[in-house]
Amino acid sequence: MLTRFSPPTTAHDSRKRSSVLSVRSLRTLTVPAIAVALLAGCQSASKSASVDPADAKPARITITPGSDSEAIAPDAPVKVTASHGTLTKVRIAPDGAGSQAVTVTGALSHSKTSWRSDRTMTPGTTYTVEATAINAAGKTAVQHSTFRTRSAQQVNGVTVTPSKSATVGVGQPVSLAFDHPVTDKAAVERSLSISTSPKVEGSWGWVKDPLTGIERVDWRPKTYWHKGTKVTLRARLSGVNTGDSRYLRRDVSTTFTIGTPRISKVDIKNHTMTVYEDGQKQKTIPISAGQPSYPTWNGTMVVLDKAPMVNMTSESVGIADPYNKDVPWAVHLTTSGTYAHAAPWNEGLGYFGQTNQSHGCVGMSLADGKWFYNRATRGDIVEITGSTRATVSTGNGFGDWNLSYPSWQKLSALR
Repeated sequence: MLTRFSPPTTAHDSRKRSSVLSVRSLRTLTVPAIAVALLAGCQSASKSASVDPADAKPARITITPGSDSEAIAPDAPVKVTASHGTLTKVRIAPDGAGSQAVTVTGALSHSKTSWRSDRTMTPGTTYTVEATAINAAGKTAVQHSTFRTRSAQQVNGVTVTPSKSATVGVGQPVSLAFDHPVTDKAAVERSLSISTSPKVEGSWGWVKDPLTGIERVDWRPKTYWHKGTKVTLRARLSGVNTGDSRYLRRDVSTTFTIGTPRISKVDIKNHTMTVYEDGQKQKTIPISAGQPSYPTWNGTMVVLDKAPMVNMTSESVGIADPYNKDVPWAVHLTTSGTYAHAAPWNEGLGYFGQTNQSHGCVGMSLADGKWFYNRATRGDIVEITGSTRATVSTGNGFGDWNLSYPSWQKLSALR
């Protein structure tokens, strides 16, 4: 039995112009520590004292875009340069108390005379730049610029899996699913970072659900996760152009932990499912899988979710053989409708452990179904072998593990 589940500001001048200050001696401004990029390279007191202030030219700061610029694209760079001195501080922050817009970060050049932003900005947001430089005589100068990013005429949305603070199984990928197709996959992928404790090798890969058409980018490790690993995703997506000027509007993040290693091996030919936890066999369950006309998928699947009762109909998955049943203890494995569940209507018919008579799901007795349901956790692995059907695709649920690691790496837009 199976059912489908779908896991302005305008300016008076059309040209962009830079905001330039011929500097006079100013005291260094104090700004909040949050969102401030502190730059190394201030002149020491002993060095500046050796320079005659009368001979030292004032530092000159240039900020692009300047305050008289038209609204810029959210993914346009912000640049700050200094002549006759070095930069000591650059701060770019969104205007407005409680703003949900992102703060812009950047990098200083080796000579400390230029700075460039290294991330995108929130669409439709006013930003203020404050830059400080110091000249050879140790005198500081401060320059400001205020500009606005263009509003997004088209937007994209993203859903992150797993949720924050979750404990998941050893097969759970980090996944970002997009509301609309992504044509600039490299731009998105460059904004993503994964950190793990302990360190784990892994790779991003782009997949698409063959039924829903939903496009995702998943990060999976080279091999199954180890118990206790802590995983953090940081996605600096606000202002990223996913293609054709369709922008993402927010940053996202999640942190989760890997729980008990639980791997269930389904042998279609022998009509059994053997459940292992921490490498130790817990139970072998008699099962009945898909009949010859509706065979079960082969391959490695990941538990997507579970529910104590799911209504399953033939219409939902395009099966001609009609059925409409409330199915207990349902553990969800693919978006095409594969579940491992209790099938009490088949008890007494001699199917379990003997023959395959389902419409593609893995069925078992009511007692065994409840036992398996109580243990199953999002991210657990279910490996199915012995079926006449093809291997489940990477996008049908989390079928990521059906590719070798080198093949998975090739699905990265930055390979």
